[in-house]
Amino acid sequence: MSDVIQLLPDAVANQIAAGEVVQRPASAVKELIENAIDAGADKIRLIVRDGGKSLIQVIDNGCGMSVTDARRCFERHATSKIRKAEDLFAIRSMGFRGEALASIAAIAHVELKTRRVEDELGTLIEIEGSNVVRQEPEALPAGTSIAVKNLFYNIPARRNFLKSNPVEMRHIVDEFQRLALAHPRIFFTFHSDDNELFHLPGESLKQRIVHIFGNSYNQRLVPVEEETTIINLRGFIGKPEYAKKTRGEQFFFVNNRFVKDPYLNHAVVKAYEEILPPESYPLYVLFIEIDPAKIDINVHPTKTEIKYADERAIYAIIQSAVKRSLGRYNITPTLDFNQETGFSQMIRPKPLEEITPPSITFNPDFNPFENGKSGGGRQSSPIPQNWDTLYQISQKEAPTQLGLHRDEEELSAEQPQPGKKQPFQLHNRYIVSQIHSGFILIDQQAAHERILFEQFCQQLENRKGASQQSLFPQTVTLNAADFQLISDLLPDIQALGFQIREFGKHTFVVEGIPADLTSGMSERQVLEQLLEDYKNNQAALKLPKREKLARSLARHAAIKSGTALSTDDMAELIDRLFACEMPNVSLSGKPVILTFTLQELSERFER
Repeated sequence: MSDVIQLLPDAVANQIAAGEVVQRPASAVKELIENAIDAGADKIRLIVRDGGKSLIQVIDNGCGMSVTDARRCFERHATSKIRKAEDLFAIRSMGFRGEALASIAAIAHVELKTRRVEDELGTLIEIEGSNVVRQEPEALPAGTSIAVKNLFYNIPARRNFLKSNPVEMRHIVDEFQRLALAHPRIFFTFHSDDNELFHLPGESLKQRIVHIFGNSYNQRLVPVEEETTIINLRGFIGKPEYAKKTRGEQFFFVNNRFVKDPYLNHAVVKAYEEILPPESYPLYVLFIEIDPAKIDINVHPTKTEIKYADERAIYAIIQSAVKRSLGRYNITPTLDFNQETGFSQMIRPKPLEEITPPSITFNPDFNPFENGKSGGGRQSSPIPQNWDTLYQISQKEAPTQLGLHRDEEELSAEQPQPGKKQPFQLHNRYIVSQIHSGFILIDQQAAHERILFEQFCQQLENRKGASQQSLFPQTVTLNAADFQLISDLLPDIQALGFQIREFGKHTFVVEGIPADLTSGMSERQVLEQLLEDYKNNQAALKLPKREKLARSLARHAAIKSGTALSTDDMAELIDRLFACEMPNVSLSGKPVILTFTLQELSERFER
């Protein structure tokens, strides 16, 4: 029998390695930007097209490479950071395995342009599927430019597994934000399909957070700082009232490397105990500085997981530091450290000797019941006529969210119709309605969610949703990730009845909202809440995009438990519910209707 074990060709080995290193375009973005950071660049430019499928280009002003290094960097395990095994436990740089460029070159067309400051000419290299097709000297600016074109061109099966351009763009934005947060002193720009998404000058960490997530975050941040013999901790956490229902604004960096660590995340959440709304996730951007010898970062191909020598102590330090910062925020006013010093002169307190205590004067002989009499220093206190009418409370029903808005006279004149049993509300949560065999109990919120969900699904199918025009259109500015998400959903959002259009960088104008939304919220609040609910459903449910969107809007627009309904509104809700395809099941899979028969009641009363 002949030998069956063979050494893989380099091209095949590189493609296999690429499966670990480059799962999607965002993976290539991460590797290329990390190389630029390690090269000492203070200006980095990212350019992508078609969600990174057609082009990913990173341009930096770093140290550049010599001719030999430019050719050697595409070899497997070629690295400038590791010389011996012990070096693995003293790593403070980003890329160090030497597989990234080799893996990317195996599955794409790559063009490298690089020049060192001390060299007169730079080097141009073009590679296709690990094969060098061109190398020549060229006049270039100092630094490095690397362009990755047609990712996975030679692995069609892998390319077919890529998601839509907006989805891949959201992953790229996520990776870019992590790197930009980790290195706020570096000037980053990010262009996608000729549009500038980010323009981030070198700045402080707080300014970088605000520039990435929006100006509203300036008032949401609480500083955290703690120095110990085990770790140094610094960064910012969010005020509890701004916590969101979805994850995505939680960032841990260990020695400036982004990591995912559920254990340390639990330490932060534990510090928020009893002050965080249920099922909410606080913002945090926290940096841990630790001796590299006390951690192992080489435990996961993407280097987003780390092992610690003293994990419990780090947990306790983080929890204590976050709790202390929250305590300071609760007992002292928020300070704006960017405030001009001239303003402090305007709020200077008076000297102690200038403060006059308040005084109270009163008449000890005053008797309020001696009406019309005066004398002996007494003053009369006339009691108004018809005083008892002040305590009459007007009973009127608030407009509901079912679309039945009537004036107060109609509501007050409403009477049950003779010969017909009318439904009634139980604790403003349930609707009781008589049927031939007994009665039914309906959860009003679950019922309305089911009605609206099927209605919105139909509108998305027909692309026709009723809209109510806004008297004053509102602009909504979002962070880059949310802007991309809304852009992806825009045709479906418009089909639901939203009148919305792009208006500049990261901004939309909302000119109308679906006619069924009568929650009293502004157009901006409606859109932001829809986005938040959609992301929450996206994380929890594996459903088609349109169904998740309809589900999010239905849950937001439905009447809530505790809302008073008129008799006509209850009757209409019942009629619309039984016209649904699935009237008995809520959006969460629980019952909407409970039926109680006369026979069951008789048995309960032991008749």
